[in-house]
Amino acid sequence: RQEEEDGKQWYQRRVRGASEGATRKARIMDVVYNASNNELVRTKTLVKNCIIQIDATPFRQWYEAHYGVTAGRKKKTEDKPEEEVKKSNHVQRKVEGRKADSKIGQLLDDQFNTGRLYACVASRPGQSGRCDGYILEGKELEFYLKKIRMKKSK
Repeated sequence: RQEEEDGKQWYQRRVRGASEGATRKARIMDVVYNASNNELVRTKTLVKNCIIQIDATPFRQWYEAHYGVTAGRKKKTEDKPEEEVKKSNHVQRKVEGRKADSKIGQLLDDQFNTGRLYACVASRPGQSGRCDGYILEGKELEFYLKKIRMKKSK
C-alpha cells in the first residue's frame, strides 16, 4: 500500500537476512546501483533488483540478541564493560549453542561498522507499494561491490 504525505511517497520496507531468515523493517537510505539504467540511480527510483543501502541497526540488534555476539562494533567500544541483562539458564544455553554458527563474512562485518548494509529489492515497489528485499552476502555482495566501485571510478 502506498501512502502520500506532503508530496512524498512512503513505502513499507521489509528486508530479510538471506542466510539467517530474519525479517526486519529497515529504513532505506539510498539507491546505489541498477543494472538496467543509471538514470534510475540518479533519481533514486526503487525498482525490482536495484541495489539499495539500508540502516543496519535492526539487524545488528537482532544478531546481538540471537547470538550474543557484537556485530560490526569498533574495537574501542568493546573495552567498555556493558551491564549484563539477566537471562534465564535456558536462554543462556541456547545463545551459547548458537555462538558456533555466528560467523559472518568480513565484507558484511565492515558494512555493520559503517551502519549501512547493501540489499537487493525483491518486490516490485511501484505495483505493490511495499519494498521487500534481502541483504547481500557472500559472492553476490562481492560482485555488486565490484560493480559499484567500477561505477564510482568512471
